[in-house]
Amino acid sequence: MANKRDFEVKDLIIQHEVEQFYYSEATMLDDRDFTSWFKLLHEDIRYFMPIRSNRIQREGRLEYTRDDEYAHFDDTYDMMRGRIRKLQADVGWSENPASRTRHIIGNVVIDSESESGILEVSSSFILYRNRLERQVDIFAGDRNDQLVRSDGESAFIIRNRTIHIDQSTILSNNLSIFF
Repeated sequence: MANKRDFEVKDLIIQHEVEQFYYSEATMLDDRDFTSWFKLLHEDIRYFMPIRSNRIQREGRLEYTRDDEYAHFDDTYDMMRGRIRKLQADVGWSENPASRTRHIIGNVVIDSESESGILEVSSSFILYRNRLERQVDIFAGDRNDQLVRSDGESAFIIRNRTIHIDQSTILSNNLSIFF
């Protein structure tokens, strides 16, 4: 019985660490601290947001584009570095003046942990964005991440992130933000 309790305590500790990691990540994004946020990304990251379409129930498996099809984002580490450089350069019209965002993260579930220590984690998000005087965007969806333990300042780094947005038609003027 003691072993089972120890296992449950370990699970609670990991759950807490993952949630705190996500809350810290959300704060970095909302504070536009992209330099710190970039340090949370693994050098082999794939930052992927497939396009969603409306399908009848029997075609539900076709709702999101596949890995080899078009996507809103299909970025590598170097592409993410370029996106951040553009946001910080003060010349990108899509974020000058910068958006004000609020990331709300919830429903954090650790789906599995591999023998090599990679955590498969799913979470839900609501991302509120306000830009200029009247532009308001609200995005909702879920993220499927692979998290790896870090040796650095952060508890984890993001090896892969797949974002499933709830909207099939995105009405925002641009997608120059991070999820």
